[in-house]
Amino acid sequence: MSSSIKQPNVITCKAAVAWGAGEALVMQEVEVSPPHPQEIRIKVVTTSLCRSDLSALDSHAIFPRIFGHEASGIVESIGEGVTEFQEGDHVLTVFTGECKTCRQCMSGKSNMCQVLGLERRGVMHSDQGTRFSIKGKPVYHYCAVSSFSEYTVVHTGCAVKVSSAAPLEKICLLSCGLATGLGAAWNVADISKGSTVVIFGLGTIGLSVAQGAKIRGASQIIGVDTNPEKRDKAKDFGITEFINPNDCNEPIQQVIKRITDGGADYSFECIGDTGMITTALQSCCDGWGLTVTLGVPKVKPEVSAHYGLFLSGRTLKGSLFGGWKPKSDLPSLVDMYMNKEIKIDEFITHNLPFEEINKAFELMREGKCLRCVIHMPK
Repeated sequence: MSSSIKQPNVITCKAAVAWGAGEALVMQEVEVSPPHPQEIRIKVVTTSLCRSDLSALDSHAIFPRIFGHEASGIVESIGEGVTEFQEGDHVLTVFTGECKTCRQCMSGKSNMCQVLGLERRGVMHSDQGTRFSIKGKPVYHYCAVSSFSEYTVVHTGCAVKVSSAAPLEKICLLSCGLATGLGAAWNVADISKGSTVVIFGLGTIGLSVAQGAKIRGASQIIGVDTNPEKRDKAKDFGITEFINPNDCNEPIQQVIKRITDGGADYSFECIGDTGMITTALQSCCDGWGLTVTLGVPKVKPEVSAHYGLFLSGRTLKGSLFGGWKPKSDLPSLVDMYMNKEIKIDEFITHNLPFEEINKAFELMREGKCLRCVIHMPK
């Protein structure tokens, strides 16, 4: 009887492979192995470009490698023991998983899974191996997702089943950036109605924070960015005042303190510059000012701040993925989008075919896009 069960085979497909730091991705054929136990193989439908893909590509990471982690797709095959998914299910990939059984998952206080947390070594969580190869030689993963490939294999804990009615080419943004910003506003900061908010960096994450703050009823949402082209776009997401530090004659924190009567209730660092964390802390009010840091720094990961900022009652908080438990919480965000309660479409500035993925990287490097959605061949 068991011999008649269809066993998935190795798939040969196109992937955009990174061979060295800062180099253009190379479109070539890779072999994708069948899913192992508790894994699924996904036909990627769309994948959007996130700044952390660019940062990792430009760093001296592990190569050869397939980047990409913000993606949507359809389950092509399932591994042994998989009961949660079936072939044909629509899914979002997630760069940090949820096993639902470890201490962190069971705590109710955290989304930091001890089993399926952020994978940095370029391999799968389960066996520390890769599912990609070229002529028998391994090609490494990124965040255990690797969506810059027509097919990929992920652990079931790093995929979220979503409604087949939701457009995959839109909701892919919820698998990282957009959800991160909303979660920072709602879960991490828990922004209150009538409060003042300042956001440093108005990319997808910063504007998602703004959207979350607006929905919560913040009275003043100040956006800080050195790109003047962000001014008009930012207002669509809830920014009430735009400040370009290059136009200021005094430190930006002084400007913010003046226009908020002593400092904002909440500040968000969405750039990935540890020096800006101090500025964000200084832009908060005494007593209860809360700074949330979201950006991933390329250089100087250490944070330094005068202890007096904390002595006066300020708080600095970090988070991953906006505090969302991906499998438990993402379906509700998809529902909110379908009910027109949150914006996604407005974040998509470019749609490109897979073969133009290097153009998407150029647009991001030049600051000319919010989110560029890459469409895989039908």
